[in-house]
Amino acid sequence: MTFAAVSSLALALALSAAVPLQAQTAAPSAATVPTLEQIFRAEPYRSEPAKDAAFSRSGRYLAYLWSPFGEPGTDLWVHDTKTGKTQRVTSPQVMAAFEAPEDMARFDRKLKQRNDEYAERQAREVAQQAYLHGDKVDLSQWESARIEVLKKELAEKKAKDDAQKAADKADAEVEKQAMAALAARRAGKPVPAAAPASAASSPDKKDDKEKELWELRDELKKKLARDKLKPADLYPGPAQFVWAHRADELVFQYRGGLYRWAVGDKAPAPLVATQRELRTVAYTADDAGFVFMDETRVLRLSFRRPGVEVVNRELIHPDDEQKKYRIAETAISEDGRWMSLVATAPLKGADDKPAPAGRQVEIMNYSDRWATAKKVGREVSDDKRTEKPLALYIRQVPANGAAPRKQPEPVFTNAGGDVWFEMSDVAWARDGSRYAFTTWERDKELLRVYIGQADENAKPEMVLERRGDVGHEVVNVLKPRFTPDGKTLVLTLDETGWRQPYAIDVATKALRPLLKGEFEAPQVVGITADSKALFVLANQGDFAAMNVLRVDLASGAMQALGAAGEYHRGAVASEDGRWVAANAGNWAQRPELKLLAGDAKANPKAEARTLTDSTDKAWADLHLLQPERFAFTNRHGDRIEAYVFKPAGWQATDKRPGIVYVYGGPLNDRHIVEVDSFQPTAYLFGQYMAAKHGFVTIAVDPRGHSNYGRKFSDANWEHPGEPQAEDLEDLVKLLPGYGVDPARVGLNGWSFGGFQTQYTMYTRPDLFAAGIAGAGPTEWENYNSWYSGRTIGKATDRTKPVLRRFSLLPLAKGLKHPLMLVHGMQDPNVLYQDTVNVYRELLDSGKESLVELFLDPDGVHALGGVVKPAGWHRKYEAFWIRTLAPRLASPR
Repeated sequence: MTFAAVSSLALALALSAAVPLQAQTAAPSAATVPTLEQIFRAEPYRSEPAKDAAFSRSGRYLAYLWSPFGEPGTDLWVHDTKTGKTQRVTSPQVMAAFEAPEDMARFDRKLKQRNDEYAERQAREVAQQAYLHGDKVDLSQWESARIEVLKKELAEKKAKDDAQKAADKADAEVEKQAMAALAARRAGKPVPAAAPASAASSPDKKDDKEKELWELRDELKKKLARDKLKPADLYPGPAQFVWAHRADELVFQYRGGLYRWAVGDKAPAPLVATQRELRTVAYTADDAGFVFMDETRVLRLSFRRPGVEVVNRELIHPDDEQKKYRIAETAISEDGRWMSLVATAPLKGADDKPAPAGRQVEIMNYSDRWATAKKVGREVSDDKRTEKPLALYIRQVPANGAAPRKQPEPVFTNAGGDVWFEMSDVAWARDGSRYAFTTWERDKELLRVYIGQADENAKPEMVLERRGDVGHEVVNVLKPRFTPDGKTLVLTLDETGWRQPYAIDVATKALRPLLKGEFEAPQVVGITADSKALFVLANQGDFAAMNVLRVDLASGAMQALGAAGEYHRGAVASEDGRWVAANAGNWAQRPELKLLAGDAKANPKAEARTLTDSTDKAWADLHLLQPERFAFTNRHGDRIEAYVFKPAGWQATDKRPGIVYVYGGPLNDRHIVEVDSFQPTAYLFGQYMAAKHGFVTIAVDPRGHSNYGRKFSDANWEHPGEPQAEDLEDLVKLLPGYGVDPARVGLNGWSFGGFQTQYTMYTRPDLFAAGIAGAGPTEWENYNSWYSGRTIGKATDRTKPVLRRFSLLPLAKGLKHPLMLVHGMQDPNVLYQDTVNVYRELLDSGKESLVELFLDPDGVHALGGVVKPAGWHRKYEAFWIRTLAPRLASPR
């Protein structure tokens, strides 16, 4: 049932067409609702999704990195589209043949430690709640068990140390006797008799005294800090792979080594083993070798001959041989004749010393006896920039065994310094005849597209320039690429307020759009070998979903390949156009890697093939509610997307408490209302509050978000928070038709949503009855300029923090209703000081009775310190019941 069907006529007129996605599942009774400990289980319910999928040139094989639920790392898998069979190429057992036994033993030991920590944390969460309900629970049992293990370890260490001391003492006595005997012989005296072995000395009473409990707790704290899991402790699996140009084989990188695997092989074969950081680049043109990079050089190996050849040594600055450029990116044309080298050099100050890399901000750590400070880098709007000088070199790839050639001049440079300059990856035409790249200069609002000839000395030609009115979010997705015939350059632009692919004719330099319509299509994922069709990800017809579209390059005709109502991510297309792969799913079916037919018209009966199974079976046992989608029209005529959880027995005439979750800022290519997003607070906690306590909970995407077009993503410019607050006002006016008491509605958000919650509570103090603001940037002049300078306001005056005019501190005095401020005290992203400063302002304004702090002493931007998701949301639960529904019983 949609909202339009059950609401009053006035509400129906206010709403745009409500969009039901799936029917809401039967709501469980409050007694059968899963607990927060079950919903936010210590062990995640899912493994990482498949990533870096890529088809072989033949299009028959799809390789991807993924590991099943519960396994560490991401292994290499290859699916045969013809037979439907999938082979696991790597695993800890397979790679053990190339690893030191000690490393594999460490991986196993640390994996057991991780799983034990999951189990213990879950048991402690459950026990703590049982204790609060009056059950007899020993809450110290885990510490006691750890201390017993520690005591045993300390005793073993002491015994080992005592034995070593005794052995050292005995060795010293023997050595002393030998020296005495030598001295006696030299003096012609009788050799003295050996001293009788002394009895073992009695243990030092002080040493034998058992440590007191508080001392053991200190030792345990040190041990836990030493043993804390680090990313390198667990088996990682391969990090990168590259398919050959023609053969069905690939090379992958794993822990400082390169390995080769061909279809039909049972196991990979090692190529290069180093202790250096390696990056895969490409096969040689004849597939007889491979090109890769270490930290400073481009290297080549042959499959037929031993040894590694240096293709390009470290670069030097043409005017200063001591000023070496470091190669940052390398791209090689498919014919293997040409390569591009993007390199950077240290930026030097006026005294010829390296320029400082931005300011250092101190973050306090309170975990030790005395607080200590650690420093994190931070570049804000009033900092002078320290962009490194950049140079682009075009070089012929030397033949095998060829003598080193003189380094040419760069074909493109940027001096760096106090500028904001970004450059895309270099794309080569398949025949190696030309290359392309784009640049973006933020301070000038200047976007340029270049095409260059395969010539070591010729400068590239600028073929497109846009100054102003570019759309800040297009910069991340430009990614130029040539069609296989080399006649067209395809890239994403924002010419009409929507990010979509455009084509530049290489011969005439004419620009034309490839799609029509008001929707986002920011990612081109493939072009067919005949250069007649391309594949894009687009939210055409449903802003909460993203489908794969096949687009005819001549006519612009589009056909959707995936299932409607699913969000497709990380898509890739085979070059023959027969197949597409993407992680796809929705609220009813969590995302998995799926194989889709690349031409729905040619194969209308083809069904998607699911290749992965990433979710623990226990997830289904939670029986979570699914939300209902709806949309409304704001005062400016914009369609605002949202979803809602309605409790059992809901009626449109109810007057229930409600909670609205908001974000409100650009989020790369994400927003909150997405059909595959199980966001912890908006979705998981929202459905819990509906099922357990009868709240109506809503997640909304006001103006300010990404993937709704430039009108939304630019909404914050020069007045952050105001457009969102208007949209929230328009939403609240509709809430009586949703069975919500407008006097009992709370507002919640995190990060930008934490800012948005505070802004709205301060500037519209009677709109919401209570609010929870997590990790919100209250002072934009202190936030990273890469974000604030794109989305909040222009800050070219680097002599003063001009973004201070958007500070929340002067607005805080407007607060009228309860507000909880949440923050991780070691947050390196939104600094904890932001919350401290606004808290100070609230106290100074006499708001002591309205504001409270909830802090994670070890937490970062998403918390993750001592505050875990279940406890975090227990705090939310208690706050909402106290402020919005005080007549309800205890929340647990």
